[in-house]
Amino acid sequence: MRFTVDANVLFTFFWEDSVFSSICQKQVLGLFSPEFALGELRKHSLEIMKKARLSTEEFTDRKKKLALRVTFIPLEKYAIFLKQAASKIKKGLSNEEYVKLMKDIDFLALALRLHCPLWSNDKMLMKQGSILVLNTQEIIELVSADSGF
Repeated sequence: MRFTVDANVLFTFFWEDSVFSSICQKQVLGLFSPEFALGELRKHSLEIMKKARLSTEEFTDRKKKLALRVTFIPLEKYAIFLKQAASKIKKGLSNEEYVKLMKDIDFLALALRLHCPLWSNDKMLMKQGSILVLNTQEIIELVSADSGF
């Protein structure tokens, strides 16, 4: 199974006993995220370390482990799908919702590029309805059905 993973799900990798971390360790999944998500991790590193109660060294170690489990894709590999993703999600959303959703357009474009669902718990992403978005509970159910997780 392959999934594009949004930044908020990636953040949970740093929490002890997180579902994402557990699934990453127990399952052989194809996990992908836009390369810019690494910048989001850096940008929010202090907040992540505080919430996860990690030292700088522990954060760095876990970030390296995350990079072994998730393939980070550079923009040029999915850039041609940005416009397609933007036009797909516009249907059925208000202008305000559309503007909010555009902050996550890279994740949606990458999901289109890879022909796989997006793993996210963001209700706005789920609301768009044009690109398949699965929340963590749905991922657990899929993984459990596939392998007895």
